[in-house]
Amino acid sequence: MVRDVTELHCRHRQGVSTHQNDPASPAWKSRLKHAWAHPADSSAFPLKEGKTMTYQSVNPNNGKTLKSFDELNDQQLEKALSTAQACFHAWKKTSYAERAAIVSKAAALLRANVDEFARLATLEMGKRIDEARGEANFSADILDYYARHAETFLSPTKLNPKVGEAHMETSPFGVLFCVEPWNFPYYQLARVAGPQLMAGNVLVVKHAGCVPQCAIAFEKLLIDAGAPVGAYTNLLISHTQAERIIDDPRVQGVALTGSVAAGRSIAARAGQSLKKTSMELGGSDAFIVLDDADLEKTIPWAVWGRMYNAGQTCCAAKRFIVLDSIADEFLEKFKAALNELKPGDPMDEKTTHGPLSTEAALTQLLKQVDDAVAKGATLLMGGKRIDRPGSFMQTTILTDIQPDNPAFRDEFFGPVVSFFRVKDEAAAIALANDSDFGLGGSVFTEDVARGKRVASGVDTGMMFINNIDWSDAELPFGGIKYSGYGRELGNMGIQEFVNTKLVRTAHLNAPA
Repeated sequence: MVRDVTELHCRHRQGVSTHQNDPASPAWKSRLKHAWAHPADSSAFPLKEGKTMTYQSVNPNNGKTLKSFDELNDQQLEKALSTAQACFHAWKKTSYAERAAIVSKAAALLRANVDEFARLATLEMGKRIDEARGEANFSADILDYYARHAETFLSPTKLNPKVGEAHMETSPFGVLFCVEPWNFPYYQLARVAGPQLMAGNVLVVKHAGCVPQCAIAFEKLLIDAGAPVGAYTNLLISHTQAERIIDDPRVQGVALTGSVAAGRSIAARAGQSLKKTSMELGGSDAFIVLDDADLEKTIPWAVWGRMYNAGQTCCAAKRFIVLDSIADEFLEKFKAALNELKPGDPMDEKTTHGPLSTEAALTQLLKQVDDAVAKGATLLMGGKRIDRPGSFMQTTILTDIQPDNPAFRDEFFGPVVSFFRVKDEAAAIALANDSDFGLGGSVFTEDVARGKRVASGVDTGMMFINNIDWSDAELPFGGIKYSGYGRELGNMGIQEFVNTKLVRTAHLNAPA
């Protein structure tokens, strides 16, 4: 199934469409021309790589280039957008049962081909093969979840006005533009595709430049499941083209998972057209260890929380805040457990420490650690590149990080632990809250009531007590502060891009 991953890309490049509806009407073309003629200042979009994107598969285990892909030209992009718009007018009229048949079939195909999907993720961004299988299976769970529950989530809600009757009903927005990152190349797609397709929306998606094969494979998955062309469209596009999509009057909403800089830029640009956005922008989650924590259970969560996906997770444990009375014991056991991790080929089941996604990611992380040490932090272990082929970094622990050190506020997207000692529970909460981010966090204690008290005191979108298990489609995912706004997954996730309309019926005389 995934072996033909470039088929749809080639069709886009050739301008081929199997959709039977006409392209955009003259009125739409007129509006589009006007929107493109007066774009917002392009400097608002952070273009670290320049105006063009490079879509290239490079194996981070050895640095070898696997495959490169061309961007769409403007004519091909216009064809994709007009096809999506035409598809929406038909898709929104389909029943929940018809949509669910396609989305649930996509889930079944994903599970049936889990090894092929996992292999692509491991090749393109270095995810360890067992983690890649887990991601693919969780993505299938998300698709199934919305296929089963969307109709219930979006069913009309009866209200009780003083006179007459009323209800709330929902309808889809239309074409949504989704900008997604590389760290979970399928999960990030599933958590927008599952709810939004079931809600009746259609999606055009710009995935990260380093996972083009995963992006194309996910699009093919939905087409193979029976989705009409235009319901879900992967776009290999430049940053300039992405700006134009945000401005395009056919696009009704924008969802981003990415950096704070990208969030500011995309939200500002979408705001010029008063378009709804959702933003998931990363985090610097606290891992709080109270003095009554069971370290035999806590240490494995500490290792998993920091090292899952090579530490490249928005809601990873990043700031370890430990009460003084237990800090030495925790640190000794934590270091020992981290030292047991074995770097190697992420395709090898025995590997427990994989590479970072790209050489650029490794270079950035090494620089952050060097800057932290230069500003006074103590390097307790690691901090260097691993001497082997590929983009591997030593597991690293930084301590003595003062508030004036950039490391105090920065997000370390990789195997770097920021370790803090605090005197008591109140100090732990205060330090956890002294962050620009507010995505998630966790607290470990044998006293559940105490854990709930701490969880309530930490300003984040998610808190976990004695675990960091966010892998459940029922659980809403999202944050506050610089971690963004809006929620994905759960009932809340499907509500982000639907119009909730009040309908009231009453036989009333007009006021005199």
